Amino acid sequence: MSIGLSTYAFFWQWQPTLPNPLSLDDMLEATAALGVTVFQICDYSAIESFDDEQLADVRERADALGIELELGTRGVHPAHLQRYLTLAAKLNVHLVRSMLYSATSRPTPAEAVEQLREVAVEYEAAGVALALETYEQVSSTVLVEIVAAVGNPVVGICSDPANCVAALELPADVIARVAPFVNNMHIKDFAFTRQEGWVGFSLVGAPMGEGLLDYDAMVAAIEPDARGINQIIEHWLPWQGDAATTRDLEAAWTAHNVHYLRSRNS
Repeated sequence: MSIGLSTYAFFWQWQPTLPNPLSLDDMLEATAALGVTVFQICDYSAIESFDDEQLADVRERADALGIELELGTRGVHPAHLQRYLTLAAKLNVHLVRSMLYSATSRPTPAEAVEQLREVAVEYEAAGVALALETYEQVSSTVLVEIVAAVGNPVVGICSDPANCVAALELPADVIARVAPFVNNMHIKDFAFTRQEGWVGFSLVGAPMGEGLLDYDAMVAAIEPDARGINQIIEHWLPWQGDAATTRDLEAAWTAHNVHYLRSRNS
């Protein structure tokens, strides 16, 4: 098991609409500066337009920094996942995280099983795992049924129980259900906060150990260390009113969460 960071740990720092956005190289440098050895390029669509020279530069930079790369996208259409398998080969990536739905495709469970079976053989031959993330648009029960029906161990689940709270699934139930199929973990704490005026709640991120995630129980159920499952840190950090304040807090959360995971896994 290794601790990793995601582009979601730098979400407010790389947004191209904000001043001085971080490049992919900048994020790799920041990851290495924290002594972290895995970086997941997740939902970072720009990577799809990189040419071979740019991809080689990313791979060489990661290698020089001692960082293992993972990829993340959305959707299970075979052509799209085959495109990411090509990217994986060029970046020396051995795990691609995806989600059942994309902006343009919402397959039924039966369709998803058929599509995943089509690409699973190619992923297996390439030595690349596929991890389907838990989230509120698809119940964890359905996701487990899909993965079990595909029947190829290369297709597993990226556990992120915080996402499922919005569908009224309890994190402990989600963790217990998906644990046997997990091959990647997204790690973020979360909490409910009262809206201004006390009308309603917001489900937002929190520094690890300060929210509702029972991290120790999750690790005990999934056993990432024994199974070689990477734990990828990300955040749900609300906008803090201005870019500088938000980015500074994001960096502080990342450093805190890296330390927290190390202290719990030592």
